[in-house]
Amino acid sequence: MVDDFVAHWQVYLTMPVIAAVIGYLTKRAAIEMMFRPLRFVGLKAPWLGWQGVVPRNSERMIRVSADLLTKRLVDTKEIFARLDADRLAKEIEGPLLIAVDEVTREVMEQYQPGLWEMLPPLAQEMLVKQVQAGSPVLVKRIMAEIQESIDEVLDIRQVAVDALHRDKALLISLVRDISKPEMAFIARCGVYFGLTLGLVQTVVWAVTKNPLVLPLFGAAIGWFTDWLAIKLVFFPRRPKRIGGLAIQGVFQRRRDEVAKQYAEIVAREVMTVPNILDAILRGPRSDRLLAMIHHAVLRTIDEQAGAAEPVIAVTVGSERYQQMKHTAADRAMRYLPDTITHATDYATDVLDIRDTIATRMRRLTRIEYEGLLRPAFRQDEWKLIAVGAVIGAVIGELQVLLLLH
Repeated sequence: MVDDFVAHWQVYLTMPVIAAVIGYLTKRAAIEMMFRPLRFVGLKAPWLGWQGVVPRNSERMIRVSADLLTKRLVDTKEIFARLDADRLAKEIEGPLLIAVDEVTREVMEQYQPGLWEMLPPLAQEMLVKQVQAGSPVLVKRIMAEIQESIDEVLDIRQVAVDALHRDKALLISLVRDISKPEMAFIARCGVYFGLTLGLVQTVVWAVTKNPLVLPLFGAAIGWFTDWLAIKLVFFPRRPKRIGGLAIQGVFQRRRDEVAKQYAEIVAREVMTVPNILDAILRGPRSDRLLAMIHHAVLRTIDEQAGAAEPVIAVTVGSERYQQMKHTAADRAMRYLPDTITHATDYATDVLDIRDTIATRMRRLTRIEYEGLLRPAFRQDEWKLIAVGAVIGAVIGELQVLLLLH
């Protein structure tokens, strides 16, 4: 053995190095296969193509992420209670007054064109001002009803699902961004574990000179290092001391960092104020909001009319007066989306979704927290490990061909 080592020392020294390369390459392959390709590539038959693990399981991961967000991290009633109706009315005051002006003129021109044209401009302005004076009351009334019945007009889970469905790359970015250190750890593990097993491989080759040693060890290195690296990302969940060394899963150890990063991405891309407003105004429960606004507008008009309401009803006609009120409510809904967007910055600050999510993530149990990333691995973990074994075996066989020929 000593003579053979002296004669072929270059071969023996390259074996652990190649084993480390096998470990690294199989890890990089596993990492890339997690996220790429975005769509299935290959023949539509088993084992004849591949789609990234995360894109292929996107539906399940979207459900898991949405459930976690809405059941454990975001309480809709709580965050909407932070909105102050007076401040909101002030934020949208300018566009609100313009909208009320236009709605008033449109309704009057539609239902009383002759009377409206006969009024001098000053009288028209006074009438518009009178209606505008009631707009802050209307905003407060609508806000109070929305805050009281937010779960009836907003499906916050659907907000998350729709955002992740619109852009599958967003889900991949979410998983990939929060797991970058874990992916780097997996790749480093491949080098360290591969080098260690490569030393064992070198000794076994020196003793046996069996051509099967290299492909078998290559497969073992690819399989074992993939399996161990993935396990060490999540386990142990709690710190364990082995001698003087504290061991804990990399992902568990980074909880505070992940909480901030995850909350930042979700607040910026998923649970945004525009997405929430769109769900309220155009979502599956928007008909309930429409009913609320109709009711609030009709009530406010009646209050503004006050003692003059019977006279107006006689002058215009009771039925026509009711039509005017409903038309005003419909027009208010038409102007609402553009008007309310002027409060986006205020709403973003006061809802404080980012810090809310980060704070609550720190309160999750270790298993719940693990659920942020673990589903990306669990179902197809064995396939990633198997691919690592195959790559390792192929490289081992190439080593044999180089050594013997």
